Amino acid sequence: MDQLEITPAEVKARLDRGENVVLVDVREPWEFEICRIEGAKLVPLGTLAASLNTLPEVDELICYCHHGMRSLDAAAWLRFQGFERAKSLAGGIERWSLEVDSSVPRY
Repeated sequence: MDQLEITPAEVKARLDRGENVVLVDVREPWEFEICRIEGAKLVPLGTLAASLNTLPEVDELICYCHHGMRSLDAAAWLRFQGFERAKSLAGGIERWSLEVDSSVPRY
């Protein structure tokens, strides 16, 4: 089985190559207001089950949260629901800000 986590650098490379990936932000709306990764779809973890049919059919769904714990739960659950290539952004948006895009505010 595919690794459940993916590094920020790997995600950036896939986005730069134009691969068919969708970023799913599983944080709360107030967190999304503070900062987000460009193009991400907000689906708070508590609404994920109800939002399942709104998720696009893509090669890969990459979930992220603040530090990577909620997104790990989300990715594991999505795999159980049939999204076999769901992944979690290791370290969350915090690590993204530190390693990929320092213009993304940290909180």
